[in-house]
Amino acid sequence: MSKNKKRQKSFKLVSNKVPYLFILPWIIGFLVFTLGPLVFSLVMSLFDWPITREATFIGFDNYIKMFTADPQFYKSIVITFKFALIFVPLNLVIALVLALLITQPVRGMKIFRTIFYLPAVVSGVAISIIWGWIFNSEYGILNYSLSLIGMEGPKWLIDPQWAIVTIIIASAWGVGTMMLIFYTDIKSIPPEIYEAAAIDGASPLRQFISITIPSITPTILFNVITSVIAALQQLTLVLLLTGGGPLKSTYFYGLFVYNNAFKHHKLGYASANSWFMFIIILLLTVLIFKSSSAWVFYENEVKKEGKKK
Repeated sequence: MSKNKKRQKSFKLVSNKVPYLFILPWIIGFLVFTLGPLVFSLVMSLFDWPITREATFIGFDNYIKMFTADPQFYKSIVITFKFALIFVPLNLVIALVLALLITQPVRGMKIFRTIFYLPAVVSGVAISIIWGWIFNSEYGILNYSLSLIGMEGPKWLIDPQWAIVTIIIASAWGVGTMMLIFYTDIKSIPPEIYEAAAIDGASPLRQFISITIPSITPTILFNVITSVIAALQQLTLVLLLTGGGPLKSTYFYGLFVYNNAFKHHKLGYASANSWFMFIIILLLTVLIFKSSSAWVFYENEVKKEGKKK
């Protein structure tokens, strides 16, 4: 083999390895901060793992206890799913309405776009403080505003019937990221389609139903999945606004896992709780993806069908 061929071969080997060097930091981060803790938590779920004592292997006892001897487990699941059933569609509707508003050719719309997105970059702690002040039944700005028009506001944070409503409202406040995703997709729809529909006599509502909605269904799919995951993992607002009260009416599953781990010091049991929710989220994601074939519109698929015809 000549020297030139050897050089070419060595150069190919080096050039083939270079891309892996660029993604190496991500691979290391994934192994250390994602896959590693995930596997470790699965191992922990098979142990009685208190913080102050040595871990003891107990097999599937944590899972058996969770399903047979912990009534709070089922109560937390019911509360969390009740929240998700209201929060997910509400979140989608608000984000879509805001996205439609900021697509309008109105002067100064960039300012409104920034204002609508701003809550999304505020930390959960800051949001909790703001909404805690707004919903305070004694000196909160919301009840004060209602009193100006002769109405007595409810005790938002200390009434079991209203507490979960406050969590839903506070959670829906940060729809800025979802709004921008919708906005980007709506802006990518060719305006010629709307012009042709308007010439044919289609009203704005008809254009929205027949053009906008089908065109953004892949984005709707993405936002539905991310909203479901966020709803089932809700913790920060509940922890800081209500602490799970009153009367555990907002004792979400995330708070249930958090308290088992860091309040009751049952790390193994909390890991089992987390893995159960991981499986639930995984199954729901798969079901949503399976159902997407019936309602999600993909432009490439339509082009292929058109060519076949």
